[in-house]
Amino acid sequence: MIATCVTVYVLPEYVEQFIEATIENHRGSVMEPENLRFDVLRAKSDPCRFTLYEVYRTEAGAAAHKETAHYKKWKDTVAEWMAKPREGVAHDVIAPLDPEVWKTERKYG
Repeated sequence: MIATCVTVYVLPEYVEQFIEATIENHRGSVMEPENLRFDVLRAKSDPCRFTLYEVYRTEAGAAAHKETAHYKKWKDTVAEWMAKPREGVAHDVIAPLDPEVWKTERKYG
C-alpha cells in the first residue's frame, strides 16, 4: 500500500471554490478500485491550508489516479487558486497492513 499526504495552500479568495472542487475529486477518487482512503482535511490553525490524505492498494493504483478524468479536472481547476505549488509526500504503510481495514463504505445522497 501507498499513502500520500498532499498539502495545499489556497489563496483566501478561492477557499470555498477549492473546497467544492476538491469534494468533487474526492467523490470520484473513492470510487476508484485501488483507492482505500481519500480524506480531505483543513487545518484548524490556517483555513487556507488543506491536506489530502490518499491511500491506494498499489503504486500502480496511485499512478492510475492521476490519469482519471476527475483528477485531471481538479488539477486544472484549482491550479490558479493555490498560493504555492502543492506538496505531496508518499509514505509506506506500516500499520494497519490489512487493506480491508482501510476501506469504508461511502454513501452520498
